[in-house]
Amino acid sequence: MSTVLYLFSIFLFARVVSLFISILNERRIKKLGAKQYGKFNSFLLSLCHTAFYLSCFYEAYTSQAQFDRNSQIGLGLLLFSYLILFYIIYELRAVWTVKIYILPNHKMVRSFLFRTVRHPNYFLNIIPELIGAVLLCSAWNTMKYVLPVYLTILFIRITQEEKAMKTIVL
Repeated sequence: MSTVLYLFSIFLFARVVSLFISILNERRIKKLGAKQYGKFNSFLLSLCHTAFYLSCFYEAYTSQAQFDRNSQIGLGLLLFSYLILFYIIYELRAVWTVKIYILPNHKMVRSFLFRTVRHPNYFLNIIPELIGAVLLCSAWNTMKYVLPVYLTILFIRITQEEKAMKTIVL
């Protein structure tokens, strides 16, 4: 396995770990009466994220991508984005999921990161992650064809999350 595919597989594994955390949290908060918002869009986002990763992997594999300067930059972006991801999971703790859920008596997180950056999971994790994956894998077709679709679904997601957060009584 090439260096690029090996490194990318590590990030794929980390993403699967985050998915398991999300599933465990989702089960728990649903029992507490959490309401889900944007269910269909969350489904589309999950499909698109999976397609994005598979597409990057496929491009790296078929082109026999080499670990070059772009890959180094991509690796840096992926490291940054995953540090942010796991910091966000730490900050949100038991309410972090890949879906939008609002609990009865939901409390807004007011830590420095969430006060400073609106939607840090999207702007500091997801978008850098996608760009990092493209650069690491030299996945230019993924960037051209899959990224615009992903960003469209993500924009809808952000709009839905904004609407859901307005239901929280401060």
